Amino acid sequence: MPISDYLRGLREHVGRSLLLVPAVAAIIHDEHGRVLVLRTAEGAWTLPAGQIDPGESPREAVVREVREETGLEVLTTRLLDVYGGAGWRMTYANGDEVEGTVCVFACDVSGTLACDGVEIAEAHWIPGEQVTSLLSLPYPASLFA
Repeated sequence: MPISDYLRGLREHVGRSLLLVPAVAAIIHDEHGRVLVLRTAEGAWTLPAGQIDPGESPREAVVREVREETGLEVLTTRLLDVYGGAGWRMTYANGDEVEGTVCVFACDVSGTLACDGVEIAEAHWIPGEQVTSLLSLPYPASLFA
């Protein structure tokens, strides 16, 4: 996934060391109750998600990330939960380590789904009970009921 200018600047000072990053994710259901999941260019399955930029609120970040990754417009309806800790740590292919604190929002959606082709290779609507078996991060199954 592309790195923001902000994180690129931090990396110049800390190298590949662990960074704690604020992030967001969207739970989006279609008219059939299925959940939107995305496969990244690296092959990992994820929710529409990303890091919060400086000066951006979590709600603004989730709207921006969903639009960038999927072409969809969302309206956040509520904050579902916040996750973080060791289970939310990852090391990218280049060796950079991050640990996210992720604000997860329920979202209403409009527009036409179109993957960006850069970060996101494909998107699928799947039944909620199948979501956790795909995702690379440990979201609880209760989020997708």
